[in-house]
Amino acid sequence: MSDLLKRHQTVFQIAALVVLGLVAFWQSVAFDFLNWDDIAYVQANELIRSWSPSNLWGVATETVTRNYAPLTILSFLIDHTIWGMNPCGYHATNVILHLVNGVLVFLLLRQLTGNLFVAWLTAALFLVHPVQIESVVWISSRKGLLCSVFMLWAAIVRLRPDVTAKHDAWYVGLLVAALLSKALAIVFPPIVLLYDLLIRREKSAVAIARQVIPGLLTLLLLLYTMGAQNTVLGGVRGHMEFSLLKIMAIDVTILWQYIGMLFCPTNLCVMYDPSTSGIATQVAIGSLAWTAVGYGLWRIRKSQPLWILGATSFLLLLFPVLNFFRITTLMNDRYLYLPCIVVFAMVAGAIQRVMRFVEAESEGIVLFVTNCLRGLIAVATLAACLTLTHLHLPVWQNSQSLWTQALRHSPNMPVLRIQMALTVHATGQTREAIRQLQLALLQCQPDDLDRERMRYMIEDWKTELVDRRYLQTQSSVERISSVVQ
Repeated sequence: MSDLLKRHQTVFQIAALVVLGLVAFWQSVAFDFLNWDDIAYVQANELIRSWSPSNLWGVATETVTRNYAPLTILSFLIDHTIWGMNPCGYHATNVILHLVNGVLVFLLLRQLTGNLFVAWLTAALFLVHPVQIESVVWISSRKGLLCSVFMLWAAIVRLRPDVTAKHDAWYVGLLVAALLSKALAIVFPPIVLLYDLLIRREKSAVAIARQVIPGLLTLLLLLYTMGAQNTVLGGVRGHMEFSLLKIMAIDVTILWQYIGMLFCPTNLCVMYDPSTSGIATQVAIGSLAWTAVGYGLWRIRKSQPLWILGATSFLLLLFPVLNFFRITTLMNDRYLYLPCIVVFAMVAGAIQRVMRFVEAESEGIVLFVTNCLRGLIAVATLAACLTLTHLHLPVWQNSQSLWTQALRHSPNMPVLRIQMALTVHATGQTREAIRQLQLALLQCQPDDLDRERMRYMIEDWKTELVDRRYLQTQSSVERISSVVQ
């Protein structure tokens, strides 16, 4: 039996990861569509209804919800062909993509670190951690999952000591696929450049020259995507007019909040409204803490270049969503989908180092206990993550449960009140939906765009009520007339 395990160790490790991922997320296959981009991407998206030449041209050239992601839309087209409008199939595809990403994380970390414990625990945490719920369970987050498949695959191909022309060609092809899935992939060439400089010790001129074509591809995609960012509806917008310096100060606190979410994921939500004023103390403390982290990394830059690569990759993967280029949100769980790999790998690596130190000083029964302790730490951590994931997962079951929980978290966010009103209206409770928006106008202090949107919705729904009443009156008159005759 032990010989069988040794011969097929990788197979068993991957199988265990797949089982963990299924245990964590398979129940989400029974969840519904959400009225948060799922309508635009799937339910009302004419591009995924058929394989006609005009539709395929639209898939290749058009943006959806201000995003150019043709491969993502193509995946929805495939889903629609198989499943129609049954949300189960779309959720199943998301779960499968997440499982694929978990396996790729394991293979990548095994290649980079040469340590099976670090690689497997990192991949297992990646698969089951509750911060991944939004990315996996929200159908519209497909673009992040698909992009991650190609980015992780490209990393396995390219982040290696001996790089050939064939590897570079595969890297460019996979980078294109990632870019056509989500614009996040624009940060991947800088990560590859850092690997060449820090790990492969390649000369700067050679390393930069290798990234000319990937850099041009990312620039073209970036320009096209920026051209599609022509509206600012939805999300939060209070930060849109802030100076760059103030955004950087807010980012200092948000980055620490992200770290906190990875270590204590107990207050997750679909949308956050982090403090942007009165945070001078938090910014000062956070800046000092990040300075200390930076100093520590600088001290080990020569002995532990992988840690430097990881820390820099963490920042690069988050850079597009730190509002240096303004977006209508300050923080979201899904932004940690790939950056969390770095944190999990560092935690797993720290556990492994401590255990190795103890093992070097131990023998006999103490050595046996040390190995058992390492396994117990891994099992306990994964069990805690699985428990928290199962507790939070039902929040994403449908629009009603999602916005109910979000309003408990942030009751005065205008966008949440709007989404709840839309949810209520969809159930036929038009008067209640109008009442909720009227209360929101009084209680939430919405900005001009949200106030205008709420008033338009109220007037539209009032007109709907009048039309419905007129139709009911006409129907009653017709019934009376038929009785009289």
